[in-house]
Amino acid sequence: MFVVVGVTGGIAAYKTVHLVRALVTNGHEVHVVPTADALRFVGTTTWEAVSRNPVTTSVHDDVAQVRHVALGTSADLVVIAPATANTLARMAAGIADDLLGVTLLATTAPVVVAPAMHTAMWEHAATQANIATLRARGVHIVGPADGPLTGGDSGPGRMVEPDEIVAAALQVAAGVVAGGVVRSTDTDASDRADLDGVRLAVSTGGTREPIDPVRYLGNRSSGRQGAALALAAAERGAEVALVAAHVDDGVLDAAVNHPRITLVRAGSAAELETAMTDAAATADVVAMVAAVADYRVASPSAEKLRKEDGIPRLDLVENPDILAGLVARRRAGQTIVGFAAETASSDEELLERGRRKRARKGVDLLAVNAVGEGIGFESADNRVLLLGADDALVADVAGAKREVADAVWDAVVALRAGT
Repeated sequence: MFVVVGVTGGIAAYKTVHLVRALVTNGHEVHVVPTADALRFVGTTTWEAVSRNPVTTSVHDDVAQVRHVALGTSADLVVIAPATANTLARMAAGIADDLLGVTLLATTAPVVVAPAMHTAMWEHAATQANIATLRARGVHIVGPADGPLTGGDSGPGRMVEPDEIVAAALQVAAGVVAGGVVRSTDTDASDRADLDGVRLAVSTGGTREPIDPVRYLGNRSSGRQGAALALAAAERGAEVALVAAHVDDGVLDAAVNHPRITLVRAGSAAELETAMTDAAATADVVAMVAAVADYRVASPSAEKLRKEDGIPRLDLVENPDILAGLVARRRAGQTIVGFAAETASSDEELLERGRRKRARKGVDLLAVNAVGEGIGFESADNRVLLLGADDALVADVAGAKREVADAVWDAVVALRAGT
């Protein structure tokens, strides 16, 4: 896929290096178009090295090839990250006095924009009017996130993390994202309403078990897969209770703005168990995606453990098996989906481990995925092997976590329809 990445003059430009590298690593042809101000933060040499393509900011370069138009007309996807308040205003006004502006006017490809600016600038009426104008024209806005900003302030305006932007951009390439919410490009409403009226309980993120007031036992779950499942289901008509443990910054941004998603927060496994039990009581479908700590500290310290006190001894006790408990308390007609993150040396071993776990848990469907460094956890992409109640392989799906989410819901819809 031919991807144009526009970079504008904000401090978050350094994060866009990771975004470009991720796109290139995934096999896409990436052309970076920085503004002159962007090069004050990250130089031309870096952009050329990570994109593996020449970089220019001028409409007067490579005139014989009409590069200033060719970039836009060749693009399958355009991503602007970071997008400053100035950039949003220029886009809304259609200003084209540099290569990025001309490219944006010349392209018919979907455009994904990741805003980044101070909270006051983001909340200003002019910026919000520009965002509304861009959305009305079909531009897809990702973020901004709420968090620490340059200068010590905190609030909405922080650029969404690069992996999250990549995931959203790849989703756009296969569909349409409006206001951070993924929507199908298919105009047949029935294709988007196969979960209409279905009540769902979905968990996501990783639990944290306190050791003392400042430390905890945790895991590397980002929460992206569960958030993608919630969004996909809501877009297909479901009413979703999303129970979120710890998640990475920006992961829940789209979910909290969706009218059919109710967000419930939980910290520890015990809190997650309570919240999921409550949500499952009225749910037609339960999807247990959260990465739950198997153990907790028997007696967390009320005071910070200090080095001068010597090496602490942590006595661990087993946490309740939340998924097994949900299965044991299931309502008649309720469908339960489990997720299992496993390390395995082959697909055969992964399937074997998955089948053993499905049998222990008693779920209707089990999504098994391999995890490791850069795989599964903390990644924009995923691959799952979906097992049915008879342990048959229902689906083997890989791609953006939204694609995985839709494959899971396809299987759920088929199962509930008896097909």
